[in-house]
Amino acid sequence: MTELVLDWLPGYEGSAPVRIGNAAVRQLQLDVCGEVMDTLHQARRVGIEGDEFSWPLQQHLLEFLEGVWTQPDEGIWEVRGPRRHFTHSKVMARVAADRAVKDIETYGLLGDVDRWKRLRASIHEEVCGKGYDAERRSFVQYYGGEELDASLLMIPLVGFLPPDDERVRTTVEAIERELCRDGFVFRYQTSASGHVDGLPPGEGVFLACTFWLADTYWLLGHHDRARRLFERLLELCNDVGLLSEQYDPRTGRFLGNFPQAFSHVSLINTAFNLSADVGPAEHRKSEGEPGAPAGVGGTSP
Repeated sequence: MTELVLDWLPGYEGSAPVRIGNAAVRQLQLDVCGEVMDTLHQARRVGIEGDEFSWPLQQHLLEFLEGVWTQPDEGIWEVRGPRRHFTHSKVMARVAADRAVKDIETYGLLGDVDRWKRLRASIHEEVCGKGYDAERRSFVQYYGGEELDASLLMIPLVGFLPPDDERVRTTVEAIERELCRDGFVFRYQTSASGHVDGLPPGEGVFLACTFWLADTYWLLGHHDRARRLFERLLELCNDVGLLSEQYDPRTGRFLGNFPQAFSHVSLINTAFNLSADVGPAEHRKSEGEPGAPAGVGGTSP
């Protein structure tokens, strides 16, 4: 739907602007391609077969991505500022190519595996070269920027780099220093001088991102820290077990959309990660690694 601002409607407790529709319908979000490709790959891994349209759809998706991955986009947060070369978007573009290679090599699907391997390697090389700031020893929100972004926590979670890579460790430490409040995680820094999202400062911590931090702790072997953070998040649930999009640690109040599916999907993933021998984060990060969990195969550059 076309996005409209309802100036006459004050919003909850005077919050504004009140919008209907969604401008994101016209945005480019490269990360979605990776999420779709990984979802269908993980479905095959656990024995959920697609229909005759699934693999052709994935091939078309890869062909589209091949032509646009070098472009800037609005990214996972649907920013209202100018398009940028968001690091997370490129990471997920690499995930898309990687899962296509895995599906061909593991399940015998027909496709140009060498072509997708070249694409996978090209994206990986670019991200490591342009998305990492050697001086601050951290991946950054977008190429050429200095800001952090909680979506960088996905780098080990989707298998872009192994958890024990020094760049992963120092990026997590930077996020802990600069994006955490009382142990909870903001999406990114905001300020009165503006930000790439085109929104005013002052949002709360983002609950899905905090679950990602717990998942990352688990992969790094910090199991006690992961459990403690997960239990703190569970304590935020209301009387019927629901979570919002954001939370204000100062006032102890929910903020943003409520209830928020993104928060609950992340809760479920983290619960599996902390309670199963091989949870979703382990499966995603282990794609192609030697000794990967059963059902995960293929090779990775």
